[in-house]
Amino acid sequence: MKKPVAVAAVLVVLGALGFVVAQSFSGGIKLPLIGPECTVRADGQVTLDTVQMANAATISAVGVRRKMPERAVVIALATALQESKLENLEDGDRDSLGLFQQRPSQGWGTPEKIQDPRYAARKFYAALKKVKGWEDMRVTDAAQKVQRSAYPNAYEKWADEAAVLARALTGRATGAVECTVTGEPALRGAAAAAALTEGLKLDWGIKATQATELRVTAGDPEKGWRYAHWLVAHAKTTGLERVRFADLEWDAPDGKWQPVTGDRRVGPETVVAEVYP
Repeated sequence: MKKPVAVAAVLVVLGALGFVVAQSFSGGIKLPLIGPECTVRADGQVTLDTVQMANAATISAVGVRRKMPERAVVIALATALQESKLENLEDGDRDSLGLFQQRPSQGWGTPEKIQDPRYAARKFYAALKKVKGWEDMRVTDAAQKVQRSAYPNAYEKWADEAAVLARALTGRATGAVECTVTGEPALRGAAAAAALTEGLKLDWGIKATQATELRVTAGDPEKGWRYAHWLVAHAKTTGLERVRFADLEWDAPDGKWQPVTGDRRVGPETVVAEVYP
């Protein structure tokens, strides 16, 4: 069997379009999903498809990189869940677009920029930061100060789901993001390695040379899980087959984090990813 190309470790790749969210809290609604599922477990459980999961991971990464607290990530995710169900929409009410349904006519940027998930997330966080006292507001009140929606209380219903996602994607939970990715990989070999390198640069500002094996030292376990969860969230679009961190390993077809032993273990500060050859 040909050995997989090992690529690296910390990351984020292109935010893609999403579909329908499924709530799995007590009393929540279970909506049908399109495509493979991702399950996030972090003091609660949320199920998304792989496109929604990638968008959620990018929104979180942008917040972390801007040094926004986890509370800001919760507000951003709740807003995107309400406005677009984490889909990068091509239309909406009047001229609203993208994950946050931002409007070019209201100064959010050009249509092309708004439909870049990273740009849209940066604009949201920048606007939130200008809201006096947002840290102490309810999720829906803080979101409304930014969005100015006709339904100011609608964001609150996503607060619990957003908190689960934020705990996992900011690295405060271990092995919390699990996505099952089957079928022919989107990318292989050098193309997959290039996508990961580009993702590192765009989402985390990390420069890395393309190589058959790329390892990134996270510095601490929380950062390690932050990056490992991002990798899993973006596996569908990057051709990732396997992610390893500390003594756990995620495999694409199985979709689960499992114990790994022997020479496949990596240090507690290093994340390693393998793409399909």
